[in-house]
Amino acid sequence: MSSRAPALAATLAKPASAPAGVPLGAMQARPAAVSPAVAPPMWLLAELTYRCPLHCAFCYNPVDYASNLNELSTAQWLDVIRQGRKLGAAQLGFSGGEPLLRDDLEELVAEGHRLGYYTNLITSGVGLSEPRIARLKAAGLDHIQLSFQDSSREMNDFLSSTRTFDLKSRVAALIKQYDYPMVLNVVLHRYNLDHVERIIEMALAMGVEYLELANTQYYGWGLVNRAQLMPSQEQLRRAEAVVNAWREKIGKRLRILFVVPDYFEDRPKACMNGWGSVFLAVAADGSALPCHAARSIPNMEFPHVTRQSLQQIWYDSDAFNKFRGDAWMKEPCRTCEDKHKDFGGCRCQALALTGDAANADPVCGKSADHDKVVRIVRQAQAAQVGQGGAQPLLFRSDANSRKLARAKK
Repeated sequence: MSSRAPALAATLAKPASAPAGVPLGAMQARPAAVSPAVAPPMWLLAELTYRCPLHCAFCYNPVDYASNLNELSTAQWLDVIRQGRKLGAAQLGFSGGEPLLRDDLEELVAEGHRLGYYTNLITSGVGLSEPRIARLKAAGLDHIQLSFQDSSREMNDFLSSTRTFDLKSRVAALIKQYDYPMVLNVVLHRYNLDHVERIIEMALAMGVEYLELANTQYYGWGLVNRAQLMPSQEQLRRAEAVVNAWREKIGKRLRILFVVPDYFEDRPKACMNGWGSVFLAVAADGSALPCHAARSIPNMEFPHVTRQSLQQIWYDSDAFNKFRGDAWMKEPCRTCEDKHKDFGGCRCQALALTGDAANADPVCGKSADHDKVVRIVRQAQAAQVGQGGAQPLLFRSDANSRKLARAKK
């Protein structure tokens, strides 16, 4: 599932307009906010399952997912989808794990379409046969985002710990055949950043219209494997130069989005466009989250959709109000002129690197902990110079998840 996470953040980066592919009319149809201080959510993400046929080492799913494989029923998901539209959400994403592992996906898509959502399937492609894509098309699915791990069979299959390259290539052809906009996502890191040119050439050969080259963000399994995945500054510079050269060469034939990893910048991204601002995720077990990785923050109790309505969750829950606005901010964020642009950065990243989710995101050059980010980047550079003692990647699997869960106790 990892390869889909960055695309959501990128979609949310334009709050003044509709998300990619969403008619502006859909945005204008949303009801007025219950509270004038808090607008309704724009995007409802249904993480239908944490089951996944891939084993990506950069997956954003919780590393201890195997300790909780409960999933909402069809009826419960339908209720969530209806509540989300009533609340004002205009875009509905189906994600996971692999959402195609749910036999009721077509029913959920059809209900989203009936309610007027712009519907988006975020998938590895595994399970998307021609009969299945035909049923999804008939159900009203608007958009499919397909992930690849690299441009070659060998690297794609190594990085997902599966044999799926040929299958994904067939799925890409099906997406074109059924007249969907071709959107391809590739998560970048040390192992494939030098392959960017070949990835772009593959995308052009497939007739891709939108290519997201999303550098790994280090939470979930990506954080576990950070030392192995972190590229060097020089790798990143080369890749960005390649992307810019191709943009100039091909113009609008292929739109390329290149998402720079946070650790290589000195100002944080506006994570989720602000906590509890436009994004509402419902995890497979029914927990409601302000961002994908929020459950990594300890001592926070997240509301559950079977015990509270989405309206209560969005407007009144402690979890969604915890980091809303700026009253929670410490210095340097509290008096920073950019606090309403970047919202203090990523709360989960602040936790991972400083031990306190309320601290400034240490990616920011103003943070007292920024030197920690600098050291991590330097260590990545040194590791590439002498790779003899490098640890192997820890791939996402039920067994590894259970092992990590035991280690946390």
